[in-house]
Amino acid sequence: MGEGARSVTAKVLAMLEAFTPATPDLSLSELARRAGVSLPTAHRRAAELVAWGALERGADGRYRIGLRLWEVAALAPRGLGLRDVAMPFLEDLYEVTHENVQLAVREGLELVFVERIAGRHAVPVLTRVGGRFALHATGVGLVLLAHAPVEVQEQALAAPLHAYTPKTITDPDRLRELLAAVRRNGYAVSDGQVTLDALSVAAPIRGADAAVVAAVSLVVRADTAEPIALAPLVQAAARGISRMLAPRPGGW
Repeated sequence: MGEGARSVTAKVLAMLEAFTPATPDLSLSELARRAGVSLPTAHRRAAELVAWGALERGADGRYRIGLRLWEVAALAPRGLGLRDVAMPFLEDLYEVTHENVQLAVREGLELVFVERIAGRHAVPVLTRVGGRFALHATGVGLVLLAHAPVEVQEQALAAPLHAYTPKTITDPDRLRELLAAVRRNGYAVSDGQVTLDALSVAAPIRGADAAVVAAVSLVVRADTAEPIALAPLVQAAARGISRMLAPRPGGW
């Protein structure tokens, strides 16, 4: 689609989307190229975004995401609102284990990490707050996919499934079996599917209508703990968050 066929809003969104963790600051020409707009268009829209606070321009002339955009994003109820409710339970889970604790929600065919507490001596992970990841490999992703609508599951399983390690399950039939086990057991295990040295155990968080709205996980170094021993800890945190999201007499 040529630049002229896109609306002003589409061009502005493309400019914001040009920024990534690998490219957090861009020159005007880089911004124009990555967004697929002309240099004059990039100049005009960037000036408007800087004036509003969505972008900041450094002394070096390069553009970065501005704090105003972060302030608006903080209003997302599935973001910081969920994080505020979940944080005491995530902290408790961390204090008990001193391992990586993660909170995520599903966005389309991907997951978004809302919060992460990293243990100083815990296994390194490939996640960051606000980062996206495929659903089929991580513990939280498997939980979210297992409880997603059937049409979402079929879309995800029909798409190319990236193998992060030799242990990543990419066969749709095996994944369907795994998702059924997640629903049956009440938790998911991802053992070496993202990095060979990490094992994740995740559990579902339910909202007011008992639908799964998020997932919490504990990520430990592989071969240091049995998933069956970690699962009750993660499930307890998930139930606590669920109760706060949907208080009801007698609990769940």
